[in-house]
Amino acid sequence: MNNPLLQAYSTAEGTTPFDIISPEHFIPALEEQIAATLEAIDKIVAQTAPPTFENTIEALTTCGDLVERNSSLLFNLNNAATSPELQQVAQQAAPLLAHFQNNVRLNTGLYERIKTVYDTTDFDTLTEEQKMLLTKEFKSFVRNGAQLNEKDKETLRNIDASLATLSVEFGSKVLADKNAYTLHVPSVTALKGLPENAIATAAATAKEHKKEGYVFTLDYPSYVPFMTYVEDRNLRKEMSIAFGKVGFQDNENNTTEIIKKIVALRNQRAKLLGYASHAAFVLEERMARDEESVFAFLDTLKEKAVPAAQKEWEQVSRFAEEELQIPTVEKWDTAFISEKIKLRDLALDEEALRPYFPLKNVVNGIFDIAGKLFQLDFKPATDISTYAKEVTAYRVFKNKTLHAILYLDFFPRANKRSGAWMTSYRGQKKGQRPHVSIVCNFTKPTATAPSLLTFNEVQTLFHEFGHALHGMLANTTYAALSGTNVYWDFVELPSQIMENWCFQKEALDLFARHFETDATLSQDVIDKLQKKAQFQQGLQTSRQLSFSYLDMSYHSTKNEAVTDIKAHEKAIFDPLSFTPDVAENCMSTSFAHIFQGGYAAGYYSYKWAEVLDADAFELFLQNGIFDRATAQAFEKHILSKGGTAHPMDLYLKFRKQPPDSDALLRRAGLVEH
Repeated sequence: MNNPLLQAYSTAEGTTPFDIISPEHFIPALEEQIAATLEAIDKIVAQTAPPTFENTIEALTTCGDLVERNSSLLFNLNNAATSPELQQVAQQAAPLLAHFQNNVRLNTGLYERIKTVYDTTDFDTLTEEQKMLLTKEFKSFVRNGAQLNEKDKETLRNIDASLATLSVEFGSKVLADKNAYTLHVPSVTALKGLPENAIATAAATAKEHKKEGYVFTLDYPSYVPFMTYVEDRNLRKEMSIAFGKVGFQDNENNTTEIIKKIVALRNQRAKLLGYASHAAFVLEERMARDEESVFAFLDTLKEKAVPAAQKEWEQVSRFAEEELQIPTVEKWDTAFISEKIKLRDLALDEEALRPYFPLKNVVNGIFDIAGKLFQLDFKPATDISTYAKEVTAYRVFKNKTLHAILYLDFFPRANKRSGAWMTSYRGQKKGQRPHVSIVCNFTKPTATAPSLLTFNEVQTLFHEFGHALHGMLANTTYAALSGTNVYWDFVELPSQIMENWCFQKEALDLFARHFETDATLSQDVIDKLQKKAQFQQGLQTSRQLSFSYLDMSYHSTKNEAVTDIKAHEKAIFDPLSFTPDVAENCMSTSFAHIFQGGYAAGYYSYKWAEVLDADAFELFLQNGIFDRATAQAFEKHILSKGGTAHPMDLYLKFRKQPPDSDALLRRAGLVEH
């Protein structure tokens, strides 16, 4: 078989030749490359020369590049363009790769060489990056079982193989359950209140499903407008319950047992390695450091947010009863009522803003902003292969030199998981520039209009672009320390800080232009958008905190054996919830962040990083949002450095002072300036 995954790509910039890669290529390539990598590691171990940084640590960084490349490619495609064949391959590959990682991390001879280097090297002779790499490698081996006895190592191998398989299975079931549901509405008269753009999208979806009328799905661009604007309360209820029971139905896609297994195995793994809990294991390598710090952080925010949320909820309840004759506000009412209050109090109709945010303009605007801040120039690259016809590729230049490849994938597909994320197809290291991708699920174009984004979608794109900048501007020697390879509660700083430019007139004027009239947003509207950022922040913060507490409840020492996922979740959510519980719904069963992604014991990091981004952006506000010196400092000390130093050290070099935790509360309007 002519397998393109068996060697370096022959494309001009080493880009992925998606057009010639098939599912059947992956397992043979991974098996061959894993064997070659383990052989190379055996040669490192068998050296007669005493262990040194160069012949052991640095030599190890050159091993397994193709395994990393191809496994990343497989799981990226399984998320963004999956198929039954690809899902089957991912299920095969997950335990194979887990076994490979254990063969490396549990290699006694390799560990002894690394330990010798760690114990005997004069750290003063190393660069800062070399110090960090050596420390990271040594701790990685210790934290992944290198000091265990052979019996416990075998147990660890079995746990890791099971966890890898369960994670892939969880994602496949959630996607299948989500795709299995559609709401067919035959007549437009039932859709009173829904904007024309959303109606047109639903009509196009109906045609795709070969139905008359209108079809709605659980993809965000379909679901969110429906829940925000449709006046028919029964239809909102049906849609809301369908969304909330993904993974929780009595069918083959139910994920409750998978969750129990994942939680139990993570806990078993942590204790096998000598940690009190999975959270204790995870947080040892986070800025927060331990469970107590996370809970103290969450509790501090809760103390400020809940009183504000209670006042906001009183307003919601009063408005619902007096203006809408809804005596008890249910889950399916909240977005609808909040939009009505926003329209009344802020005179801000976000749907009316869509024409100002055609996707093409927003993308060009982000490119302009990146150019002003970081001297990046984006050129369309139609000659670069992509994995779906909707995906576009760009060559990214800095000082007229190729700096990165960027892929943009914006619209929902049946074979694509929901949400938005940034990922990488090739990492950065000395002599190699990165290839990164932004994947979203935005409103599609219709027969009469281009893709017109909501303001929330604009923020999402800026957020993911911040992650992409972290990848594209990386400038380190070693791939393991490059780009987003940082502490998990630091990784959201570059993404979240970029959202701030969405609220600034100087930035909005670059891209927020009506797609028909070319009119810009008035200062009055921009002022309302800034006020909107503080709208119901008590409720929004409480909601995010509930997810963070839920995550920690599964993974911290406070966790007991979870026998009933729904009951467990309800106990966590009740103190921070304002609507009655819905028996058919369970959020955990589709909580991909913690059961499929990398946020287990880390969901708090969104709020943690918000403190950093609010404090960091205050410096841009002081000096000017396009101030070159400030942008250069952010690039130099944050974006380009990756994980080459402790995050707080990097932040202090940029900000020249510790982060002010009240910056977030000030921006949210929860404390006075």
